[in-house]
Amino acid sequence: MRKFPFALILALLAGAPAHAEEALITFKSMNVDLALALARAALADCQKRGYQVSVAVVDRSGITQVLLRDRFAGAHTVTAATGKAWTAVSFRTNTGELVAATQPGSPQAGVRALPGAIVIAGGVMVEAAGTLVGAIGVSGAPGGENDEACAKAGITAVHDKLDF
Repeated sequence: MRKFPFALILALLAGAPAHAEEALITFKSMNVDLALALARAALADCQKRGYQVSVAVVDRSGITQVLLRDRFAGAHTVTAATGKAWTAVSFRTNTGELVAATQPGSPQAGVRALPGAIVIAGGVMVEAAGTLVGAIGVSGAPGGENDEACAKAGITAVHDKLDF
């Protein structure tokens, strides 16, 4: 049987990956100031267009960080905006894209029946340097496309802060 030198064994062990480091992950997260700035910018864009809406910003886990409701936005818009943001972050897909992908008869149609899922345009993922950090949901404009436009305007308004 061949014996390996002690120095060679140590060198091989030193190059082995440390499993304790692999057990932990790090990720980026929006602070409340950034989430609020994002929500305010989206709300301001909708107001400029004449829409009364609610805006929700959730973190990467789908937990609501900020919720704003314009004074004449319908009561349902609070739940819808929060649900759109949660759906976007949960499926890692903007809700406008989910509308087509989950049509009745499609393999993904069941997504529409999941509790809390809102499959209407207006939920948009928020990324920072290629990493998902949360999502924004807007509800109350006439049509999901207008909700989505306000959400994207909010993201554009804080884009410089997202490259942290």
